Amino acid sequence: MSITPERKEALIKEHAREEGDTGSPEVQVAILTERIANLTEHFKDHHKDNHSRRGLLMLVNKRRKLLDYLKKKDEARYQAIRQKLGLRR
Repeated sequence: MSITPERKEALIKEHAREEGDTGSPEVQVAILTERIANLTEHFKDHHKDNHSRRGLLMLVNKRRKLLDYLKKKDEARYQAIRQKLGLRR
C-alpha cells in the first residue's frame, strides 16, 4: 500500500528539474499520483475501508492544489506534467 523508498527515489530522479530537486511541484505531484494509484488498488479488495478512503481524498485534494498552483505559475510545466503522468483535466 505504501510507496517503497526505491520507487520514490526513481520518481524523484525522473521528474526532478535539477540534481537534488525533491520539492518542486512536479516531483510532489508524481509521488502523490503513485500513492493515489496504490490506494486505488487497495480499494479493489477492501471497499469498506473508509478510514483509508479519507486519506485518499486528502491526497487527491493536495495533488489538485499543487496542479492548480503550477497551472497559475507556469502553464507549460503544468501541461507537461499532466501529459507525462496521464492526468486528465
